Amino acid sequence: MKKYQDIAALLLRLALALGFLSAVASRLNLWGKHSSGWTNFLTYTGEVNSFVPAAAVPVLAILSTILESSLGVLLLVGFKTRYAASASAILTLLFALAMAISFGIKEPLDYSVFVCSAAAFLLAGISQYRWSIDEVLQKG
Repeated sequence: MKKYQDIAALLLRLALALGFLSAVASRLNLWGKHSSGWTNFLTYTGEVNSFVPAAAVPVLAILSTILESSLGVLLLVGFKTRYAASASAILTLLFALAMAISFGIKEPLDYSVFVCSAAAFLLAGISQYRWSIDEVLQKG
């Protein structure tokens, strides 16, 4: 049973990491013609956060990009995993709540944003992270 938990934790860590990194890659046009681009991301950030002043939108876009990039890398390599998972859970929960306020509850449910948040909270609660930098440092 422990083996399956270790595999599930690894897959969860990678799924969250790659989800964040893919979104950042899209807004930075790294996915080529499949990218959303920075301008579209700014527009979407404004729509999701319709309740904040327009002047705050670029700041939120930059902050979220920095956080998603950082958390994605930390989760990918498994360094400070508990902190990265906790921050990911809070970030995605805030995103889901902002979506719900701006678009209604259907939008964050359709895009499984609450699921991502709950998954990150579960990852934060795991006691040991196999196949990670955290594991290497703990043994050393």
